[in-house]
Amino acid sequence: MMYETIAAVSTPLGEGGISIIRVSGEGALVEVERIFRSKTKLTEADSHTIHYGHIVDPDSGEKVEEVLVTVMKGPRSFTAEDVVEINAHGGVISVRKVMDLLLQQQIRVAEPGEFTKRAFLNGRIDLSQAEAVMDLIRSKSDRAFSVAMKQADGQLSTRIKQLRHILIETLAHIEVNIDYPEHDVEELTSRFIQERCGQVISEIEKLLKTASEGKILREGIVTAIIGRPNVGKSSLLNALAQDNKAIVTDIPGTTRDVIEEFVTINGIPLRLLDTAGIRETSDVVERIGVERSRSALQEADLILFVVNHNEPLHPDEREWMQQIVGRQVIVIVNKMDLPKRLEEDELKAVFGGGSIVTMSVKEQEGIDSLEKSISNLFFSGGIESNDMTYVSNVRHISLLKKTLQSLHDAVEASEQGIPIDMIQIDVRTAWELLGEIIGDAVGDSLIDQIFSQFCLGK
Repeated sequence: MMYETIAAVSTPLGEGGISIIRVSGEGALVEVERIFRSKTKLTEADSHTIHYGHIVDPDSGEKVEEVLVTVMKGPRSFTAEDVVEINAHGGVISVRKVMDLLLQQQIRVAEPGEFTKRAFLNGRIDLSQAEAVMDLIRSKSDRAFSVAMKQADGQLSTRIKQLRHILIETLAHIEVNIDYPEHDVEELTSRFIQERCGQVISEIEKLLKTASEGKILREGIVTAIIGRPNVGKSSLLNALAQDNKAIVTDIPGTTRDVIEEFVTINGIPLRLLDTAGIRETSDVVERIGVERSRSALQEADLILFVVNHNEPLHPDEREWMQQIVGRQVIVIVNKMDLPKRLEEDELKAVFGGGSIVTMSVKEQEGIDSLEKSISNLFFSGGIESNDMTYVSNVRHISLLKKTLQSLHDAVEASEQGIPIDMIQIDVRTAWELLGEIIGDAVGDSLIDQIFSQFCLGK
């Protein structure tokens, strides 16, 4: 299928060593050649070759940019179309001039995600692989990148196709027995349906067991650091980020807003939110920060509740303890380098001894214990081996859960002696739902919605 020729900048805008402008479509070679001057004509160049030359304004003959141009002829390209990538000097002006000349040809600006969308529509990748491309770009840790890479390579797609193959064989068996009922042995057919559906159910349950961990690796754990003013929240953020992101002073109320920082702990991405100390205050700005802290607390997947080893529990802290009990909480007893005045029994009674970590952020003591506690809390001591197929996409998780329900309905109907033509409906629904994951059965509106989330040059 042939589409319009499109172009977009595939590197971040701004100053840099180079900027790459990607052009894809039936007319990519012809249209770029109109503004490119070199010893070699692009239309005659071999695929996967690089050519030095200049971008020239065809009307005035003025040299606009010195470039390297890469030629990749379809179907051996990212989009499976003819692709030209122009490597220009990094900078806003140079890129704008080249793009202006391209758009004066038979080329339009690409829509967000349109290059990857074309790779999907042209059959080079399926929908789950296309979605993994964005996960690769957004990865916040090595482990998240590894999970996305496996999905982009088709590891999840392969598992889904295998399950769909089992279901299509089941449907074929049901169809034969519907068309030729005189040869049907009802007991054998019911047993066949239950065995095959049970096999798929077992595999989907294995995938869904990885869903919460995969979602964490993909999106990160939203982690709120809360506590009274001056207990060491900002110091903890700086220690975990290994940088001075937050102002640290002995003056209570220094943090006036929610400070956000991404860090990686044992391969787990954390979105750290250092909150303003929650207290009653007459300071208008600090009061706004306190309200934002309360909002961050509601949003958090994990709460790091920091208390002072050198002070008894404050009434405000007791109130917060009642608010956050039952949530994922790690209590950090900070300032262990100071004399003890805190009674920990009350903390242990509410949260349990395993949720309490003693630290001295100032002396860099206890960081390892905190990291281990976070890992244990979300991954039962560690992340599974590298060959594990993680499901991390919310859309995929939802479809797998719906598939599971349809298969359970089919098994239950079979056990109750429901006619097989009725059972067929549930099995076919499960087959179609799995097809939506890889894009074999998905509407145009959903495709447009998915690819609209991509960056412009992808």
